[in-house]
Amino acid sequence: MDEKIMHVACFTGHREIPTDLLGHLAERLRRAVEYAYDHGVREFRAGGALGFDTLAALTVLDLKELHPDVRLCLYLPCQTQTRGWSERDCQIYQDILQRADSYTYTSEHYHRGCMMVRNRALVDGSDVCIAFCKKSTGGSAYTVKYASTKGLTVWNLASNE
Repeated sequence: MDEKIMHVACFTGHREIPTDLLGHLAERLRRAVEYAYDHGVREFRAGGALGFDTLAALTVLDLKELHPDVRLCLYLPCQTQTRGWSERDCQIYQDILQRADSYTYTSEHYHRGCMMVRNRALVDGSDVCIAFCKKSTGGSAYTVKYASTKGLTVWNLASNE
């Protein structure tokens, strides 16, 4: 991991996490978030999606209990993001939304491309991107590539599993 001074970290990752990887990934994520905090990151940005985004937001909220100077900022694609989600997933989402320091909808309504707008907003102004990306295509792969082109340090927690 890079030793440059960092202030803002963003997350990107897959919505589906294999059950057999969940515990290991959660531990790697916790260590990465703590490392980022130890190296100056105080603002963590998550996109509010299922899977890795939810795991990342909950990890930051746990860190916030120990370090009140931590901020969780949600960048959400649209107000109807949870359409079609299970009741349980919607409850977790609402809990995260209420406990976050801020949230911003990058688009008022769903439209083709609103997820990309959200992903770019997560990256723009960040110093490091903490990812769980196992594929070379899709939204997470796009966001990792975009983060790299913007000069962010990328920590892909899917590497070397």
